[in-house]
Amino acid sequence: MKKIALLPQIRPKQKRSALLIVSLLSAWVAEAAGVIGSPLRAQAQQTLPFCQSSPQSVAQKNALRQQAVMGDRSAQQQYQNLVASDAQALQQCRAQSWLKTQAVWLRLYECDLQPGVLESVLDRMVSRGYNQVYLEVFYNGQVLLPAAENRTVWPSVVRSPELARRDLLAEAIQKARTRGLKAYAWLFSLNYGYSYGNRADRASALARNGLGKTSLNVVDTTNTEIDISKGDIDKVFVDPYNQQARQDFDYMLQSILQRRPDGALFDYIRYPRQTGAASVANKLSDLWIFSGAAQQTLISRATNTKGQVIIQKYLSQGNVSVGDLAALDRSYPTEKEPLWQGRNVPTIPPGKPLPPAAIRLPRLQQDLWLLSVAHAYQGISDFLNAAVSQSNRQGAVAGAVFFPDGNRRIGQGFDSRMQPWDQFSPAIEWHSMSYGLCGGTSCIVDQVQRVVSQAPAGTRVNPVIAGAWSFPAYNRPSLEMQMNAIHQAVPQVSAISHFDFSWQEPQLANARRVCKPNLIEAAAARPLGLGQ
Repeated sequence: MKKIALLPQIRPKQKRSALLIVSLLSAWVAEAAGVIGSPLRAQAQQTLPFCQSSPQSVAQKNALRQQAVMGDRSAQQQYQNLVASDAQALQQCRAQSWLKTQAVWLRLYECDLQPGVLESVLDRMVSRGYNQVYLEVFYNGQVLLPAAENRTVWPSVVRSPELARRDLLAEAIQKARTRGLKAYAWLFSLNYGYSYGNRADRASALARNGLGKTSLNVVDTTNTEIDISKGDIDKVFVDPYNQQARQDFDYMLQSILQRRPDGALFDYIRYPRQTGAASVANKLSDLWIFSGAAQQTLISRATNTKGQVIIQKYLSQGNVSVGDLAALDRSYPTEKEPLWQGRNVPTIPPGKPLPPAAIRLPRLQQDLWLLSVAHAYQGISDFLNAAVSQSNRQGAVAGAVFFPDGNRRIGQGFDSRMQPWDQFSPAIEWHSMSYGLCGGTSCIVDQVQRVVSQAPAGTRVNPVIAGAWSFPAYNRPSLEMQMNAIHQAVPQVSAISHFDFSWQEPQLANARRVCKPNLIEAAAARPLGLGQ
């Protein structure tokens, strides 16, 4: 298979550049012969696109790491020196680049605790020019905490008894920083996973729609006419208003933050994504506000008795009738209109009767619908704000991960994910998942521009893109093409992350997942380029 050249082709008008390239290649040859940490090494790394290392540098580090793992003390010292030198060169390169932060998302495996494995992964990232890594610490109903110290309701990712006291997260953070990488904790948030959903003592914590369904049973998976791959039927979403669910998450987050990550990124800050017509929430029963806690909180938003009664009736029936409103007027003659937080109605002069129920009903129905939608959105925002506050108290940067179109209004309805990212705090990082598919970069750029245009001034918008280096993959242009297009269209963006490491290094990721040491080292030693 033809390899993709890491250096650009030399054109006639680039003779001066050609001389520089020749000198840099000479420097790499000298480095491979043992000249470690020289000024020419830093210069060479800075001139490559996106701060990537040369193939010679990668090969040298791989060889030293393998020798170090085997116990060669001289190689261990040389390897440590090389890691430190690369960290400094990376910092210098990023300071001179328009892209100040180039990050990658990473799932860790138990096998990463074997000698040299985690190091090979992190070295690979530095070679790609990354200076931040987002470590997946809570996902699929499991948490990246040592089994011997895990007091959360979720099982640990690392479950082998002999590794019960090994702290993979803490080790990853420390080894990342040694290499000049900031390490963030990346957490699923309102998606708590199967292990949580199967607990009888947490059944009341699950989010429910108006049909009494949870995300586990909202879709008939036996219906072959439904494309279930586009939905969230394999995930367990909780009610953001449920105090038990929030306490469970807060305790888990506290345990993660004790490992002192540089930041915490909160993913799945939303409700389930559904399919077909259900992908738009356009009636009350579509909203995930029917668990006990969510309903009680909604009713408590009323500011008079009429408001409480009519909200209860609306929740139980899905609508209210002229007869319902007329009966309400008769039952509470001293009160005027039903009231709740945010509702403004025309003032009725003292002594003047209310207009007939039939006249008032259409607005009441509309106001009840908008109240319910706002209540659903508010649950998401409140949950996020609590997590952000806890992170900030521990000195960790906080960020939210979201879809740019997750907050869309569609006709009279709303995107079923109901992700109010435009209401998120501008003091946190906004990680917008710009995964557009259109055969080029235009839709990806459009998603980034939409977020930037709606973000308050000063908000740190950090787009998340998907793909692979050097060539088109996953129906998307190369990462380089996407980043250059974003920079050209939205030059104020200076931080971009890539989802995820396994998409770029599938062989290495699979070898780590099944724990095949020989395959791991072989994959980590391959040159950066096509098919890696």
